[in-house]
Amino acid sequence: MKLFSNTVSTLENALNYSSLKQKIVSQNIANVDTPNYKAKDVSFKAVFQETLGQSFEAKRTDGRHFVFKSRNGAFPGTVIKNNVNYNENGNSVDLDKEMSDLATNQIYFNALTERINGKFNSLQTVIRGGK
Repeated sequence: MKLFSNTVSTLENALNYSSLKQKIVSQNIANVDTPNYKAKDVSFKAVFQETLGQSFEAKRTDGRHFVFKSRNGAFPGTVIKNNVNYNENGNSVDLDKEMSDLATNQIYFNALTERINGKFNSLQTVIRGGK
């Protein structure tokens, strides 16, 4: 949705990311006692690359700088954490971490909705002629 700038579409993509993060964290919390369940996470970099539709590479101004290239084989969206076991039943969900991620994501979502509401209020003021 492009109105006057890319701000609204950027906020829309950020809200989509937050929604996906909410779903993944909720799945992890729901499966906290499921044997052999591997916790999932959302890769922001992969979602960002998918949004841009191109690979992400940093510009190097000096030969001593690190090379930042994206992996072409990165699965966009969710990532399964296979190498961790927190419970004796093979489950890798850390409930404290998931609850912390849930609270962080809620704060992020609230900030995004306030920003997009402010953007629409500004547009509404312009449409009404400043009244």
